[in-house]
Formats: sequence, structure tokens, C-alpha cells
Amino acid sequence: MKRRIRRSEQEYSIDCCALCKLNENCPDKYGEKITLKSHELTVHYFCLLMSSGVYQRGEENEGIYGFLVDDIKQEVSRSYRLKCAVCKKNGASVGCYVKSCRKMVHFPCGKQHQFIFQFTDPFPSYCKDHSPTQSLPVSSCVSEPLSCSVCLDPIEAVLSYSVLKCPACHGSWFHRDCVQNQAHSAAMFFFRCTLCNNKDMFQQEMLRVGIHIPERDAAWELEENAYGELLQVYQHCDANKCLSHSGRTNSSRTGSFQILRCMLCGSRGTHRKCASLNAFETDWACEDCAAAVDATGSLFAVLLFSFLTCCAKNTSAILEINRLFLMMGRPSLSGSSAKEILQELASQISQHHPSMPVVVSGNKVLEAAMELVKRSDFKPSHALAVRFTSSKHIPSPGNTQRFLSLLVQQLQNTIFEGPDGAKNLTLDAQALREDVYFDVGCLLSLSLIHGGPPLGFFSRALYQHLFNFPRDTPLTVEDMGNTVFADKVKKIQESKSLEELREAMQSASEYLEVAGCMRPVDSLSDKDALVEDIVSFHLITRMQLPFQRFCEGLKTLGVFDQVQMFPGAFASLFCSSPDKLTAETMSALFTVKFSEQEETTGKESAVVTFWRHYLVEFGRCATSLEDVLIYATSTDVVPAIGFSPNPTLSFLNPLDPAGAFPESQPSSNHLVLPVVPSYQVFKKNMEYAVCQLTVMQAI
Repeated sequence: MKRRIRRSEQEYSIDCCALCKLNENCPDKYGEKITLKSHELTVHYFCLLMSSGVYQRGEENEGIYGFLVDDIKQEVSRSYRLKCAVCKKNGASVGCYVKSCRKMVHFPCGKQHQFIFQFTDPFPSYCKDHSPTQSLPVSSCVSEPLSCSVCLDPIEAVLSYSVLKCPACHGSWFHRDCVQNQAHSAAMFFFRCTLCNNKDMFQQEMLRVGIHIPERDAAWELEENAYGELLQVYQHCDANKCLSHSGRTNSSRTGSFQILRCMLCGSRGTHRKCASLNAFETDWACEDCAAAVDATGSLFAVLLFSFLTCCAKNTSAILEINRLFLMMGRPSLSGSSAKEILQELASQISQHHPSMPVVVSGNKVLEAAMELVKRSDFKPSHALAVRFTSSKHIPSPGNTQRFLSLLVQQLQNTIFEGPDGAKNLTLDAQALREDVYFDVGCLLSLSLIHGGPPLGFFSRALYQHLFNFPRDTPLTVEDMGNTVFADKVKKIQESKSLEELREAMQSASEYLEVAGCMRPVDSLSDKDALVEDIVSFHLITRMQLPFQRFCEGLKTLGVFDQVQMFPGAFASLFCSSPDKLTAETMSALFTVKFSEQEETTGKESAVVTFWRHYLVEFGRCATSLEDVLIYATSTDVVPAIGFSPNPTLSFLNPLDPAGAFPESQPSSNHLVLPVVPSYQVFKKNMEYAVCQLTVMQAI
């Protein structure tokens, strides 16, 4: 009696996948197609990986990457009895991971009908009804995307199965197929967001929404002789008329017929004689590069642009480089100081729109500021109109400066921890839930642009993590500040023996468990790597989401982007306390405006001498230099953006010099000094005027 032949054996050959019954060999879609001829078995690796009834019970070299042949055959038999919810054919081996859901599909059918396959242990699959989704933060102020950040084609600004976004910056959106292609090309070591360059958070989110990231090096690194052209040297004379009798490719080692390459692009060449160069000249630029240098006026910019463009791996990277260099082309930004860059950003503040009203009750500056940024009509580019309701603050044009100065002081006690002048971000669940990190970053940017004081309280570690400056500087235990955790880590670092090290680890075991750093140590030298991992976890890993939202807030009015481009210029503004006022700096702040009448100029010059002598007497006067600056400008420190307008001095010629007192016009940073006969009278009247203001502010 003949053996009854199964339908599956009749219809499918050994070349077809035993699980999905397709003959296609497409590693990007279905994984590697593997055939075991001795067992007459062929499977797609992804079909096998996602099958619900088979597990990796062997070693990597057994069966198919640890999946035993007998287990695979049993899975084929099991799935033959199950019908696919899509094609209605038998052989569905992939089921929805939600236990109450009974949907079964072939792996290719699932891909066509929006199944999500997570390529992480335990390799679950989710049907369209139960698949994980993405959403935007409630307080996100990210503008809607116009194009896919990978292919640059237009994109629908609605998150769906086909449209995904970066979880770190929320500004990079892309098609699912585009980011999957990017993942296959870049692989685990180079796959990251094309906009913000985040890697860890980005990869975790992409795995969650079903993007497969190969565990290998990037595709361009695996190409044979991929960078062979870099070993070739351009040897060709491109002069309009080559004078070499041996031809354009001939190059002597020295002399007139040695070929020199363009020092900027390296892709053009000339013989010395053909370019009319002397025998000792080695620098030459081709016509294209020379024209670019003349146009930009910056040889360094062209060199850097050429280098970065050659290094860029994709179109989006090249576009980003172009954007940066367009910004660098602005005269006010390239090579400028922090003050000049902030002044350029301050041009966004509109004087033609109504000011944003801010009402401060008592000393509740922080509460008023938080209320301001949470308002639905909040516009950071509008001027501020600050009013203090407390009797301790008399109405004055300097209310905005006083408000911003107090705000920066109070912000230091919100989401920051550590000693004064070296604060780090702290992890606060409530602050995360209420998005305080974003609000604080927004307020700090607002303060810098609207005339607030230098910040001066960021720690070196905080600034380095935000702006990668100084580069390649390792974090240390000292960067953790004076915390309980830091003390425990110091004990680990200071261990003198293996026994001491283990005791120190045991005393900090709870924290090490949370940090994922609890591990056996076999020698004292293991402590260095352990401490490095703990510090990295404490300052970076656990703070990813707070850092992300804080950076988003700092992007208000473009502050974060400019600091990121010029971190060296801004380092002292963020990390160093403002320089204490001196007589020299105070004198240099004010521009003297003499009267036009020649007969009064001599007397006014004498008053300028009195003024400078008064500043030098700091410590022996009833007022301080800060009091004098407040009297003239309503602020006790030079704003980060500088004064606008610059402080000025002018003179008043009174009929009764003995009874004439200085006058201040804080709205225009202007100080009027009376012309008096002696320094004693000048000092007496000056102290009286300044002290009067100080007393009234303290009432």
C-alpha cells in the first residue's frame, strides 16, 4: 500500500521555507535563508526566530543557530494545523504575544498586515490590534515634520505603523521602510538618529516598534577594499596648458615638474612650472577652491567643510553640514564671543508685539515664571513687562533685570543638586511628570536672551554632557558631588585590597544592583572599570530623559544650538561665577558724554576724575560698586548679553552745586553727574542718592 503523501510535500520543494512556504531569498525582509540538505530542510531565519512553538535549546553551532532540527520539524508539524489569519492557508507559526488574542500568521503575511515583530528576547510578535504605538509628549513644542529625515521625501505628520519618530529629540520623523533600510546598512554600531545623533534610547525604541537591527558592523565597513581609493594619490596636471614634455601624469620628486595637489580638496593638481610657482612653494589651491576662499573669506571654513562632507555617510548628514556652515557664514556668529552671539539671538525679540505681562507677588519670582511659560499664549520672542506687587519693590524700568536676576538664583534650587557654582541635574520623578526640566531649560534661555545675568552655576560634568566640551574628558567620582552615593563610590575607589573592595561593594550593593554594576571582582584592578561604570550610570544613563527635556527647553530662542556650535565661548558664562566688579571694569562700562560748550568741558573733566576716584575708594564708602551699578542700571551684575544701550555718563551744571545730587535713568542705563566744586561734595551727594535707593528697596 502506497504511503499517503501530505499536501505540503506535494506543493513545496526543499527550496521553499518549511514555515512560510515561500521560495524568496531576501535577507533584509525574511532573514538569512538556510538549507540543511542532509535533513531536506529550509527555513528563513526570521520565520524561525518568530515562531511561537520553537526555542533555542542547543549551542550556536548546533542545528540552525541553536535551533535543533527535531524541534524545527515539530514546529512545522504544529503550525501545519494552524490557519493564517491573512492568507487563510495552513502553516501559520507566528502568534500574537497577547494571550487572549488567537491570531496566527505566516511571518511574511504578518509583515504585510502591520504585525510588529520585536527582535529582542523573548522575540514577541503583536497583531495590529495589540501592537505598541508611539505618542508625542503632552508638553512637546516640536513643530510638525515636513519630510522624512532619512529619504527627505514629504511625510504625513501622524504617528502610525508606517510613520515613526525619534524618542530623544521628537523632531526626527521617518518612514518605517526608510529607518529599516538605515538599520540594515548602519547596523548596531552605527545606527542612530539622523538628527540628534542619539544612539541608546533611539535603538531601544526602534526595537520596541519592530525595527530589526543586525548585530554586526556597518555594511560599508564590510565591503571588500571599501576605502581603497583613499590610498590612491591624485597625480595629474590640470593646468590649461601643461608644459611637461613627459605628459600630464609625469611627476618628478622635486623641482619644477613635481605635481602639487590642491591643499583644500586634493582632487586637482598642477606641475610647479605650469602654475608659475617657485621651487620652494608647496601650497597651491585650484581655481574652484580659491574662488570659494575668496567668497567666504575663511580658509579654515573651506578646509573643514571639505573634510566633513567627505566623511559624511549619507545625504542627511551632508544637508546638516551645509546648514551648519550656512549659519557659520553669518559674520556675527563665526568666531564671536558669547555676548555677541546672544545679541544676535536677541534680534528675535519683537518690539512691535504686546509685551508678555508678568506679575510677581512678594518674592514668588519662580512661581510667576513657571506660570508664564505654561500659559497657552506664551511667546518667548515677546518682550517682558514685569510688575512687582509687593511694597518691597518700587516700580521701576529695571523690573525685568531684577526679575531675571532673582529667577536665576531661585532656579538653582529646582532640578539641580550639588554645591554652589558646580551643580548637576538631579533625578526627580515629580519634576519629570510635570515637565519641570523643560520649563527650567526654557527659563534659563529666556533669561540669557532677555538680559539676565550669566548663569555661572553649571558643573563641569553637566556642561560637558550637554555640549561635549571639553571633548574626551572622562567623568570622575568628584563630578557626582557631595552625595551619599558619591561617598560610597569613593570608598570603592579608595579600596587598598580585594577584601576592602568587596566590603565597599557590599555596603553599596542596593545602589549597584539598580545601576546594573553589581558583579564579581577577581582583582583590585577591577575597581577602575567598576567606578567608571557607576559614575557613567549616575551622571548619564539614569538621567537620559531629564537631559532630553532640559535640552529641549534650552533650545528656546536657539540658545542650545548656538552653545553646541561654540561651547568654548559659552563655557565661562555657564560654569564660572561672574567676575567681581572692580573700579577698572566699572569705569570702562560707562561712556562719558561731555557737553558741547567748551567753557564747561574743563569742569566736567574734573567731575570724571571725582567719579573715578569714588570708584577706587570702594570699601571706604558707604556704598558698594554693586549699589552704584544698581542705581544706574537696575542690575548689580553685567548681563550675559551685555547692556543695551551701553551705560553712559553725562553732566548737569546746577545753579547751587552744593545741593545738586546725581540722577539715574535706568531705562536707558544713563547716569547724570552734577558739576560740583570738590570731591568731598561729590562723594557726599553720590552716597546719599545711592543709599536712598537702597533704603527704599528694602522698605
